[in-house]
Amino acid sequence: MRIDVDRDACISAGNCVMSAPEVFDQDDDGIVVLLADPVPDSEFEHAREAVKLCPAAALRLAAE
Repeated sequence: MRIDVDRDACISAGNCVMSAPEVFDQDDDGIVVLLADPVPDSEFEHAREAVKLCPAAALRLAAE
């Protein structure tokens, strides 16, 4: 699975990092950083939850 990240839309809520810390991090400004591309199978459900919880819709599941 791949995830599209819109860093311009990110509002630094941090839900992604709390849901999937192996997949997401935040830079010094709090903006989302994608750590794993593609997402490992073991992190699929966590990443999917992070996409669902993003209040700014800055994350989107992408076709491989």
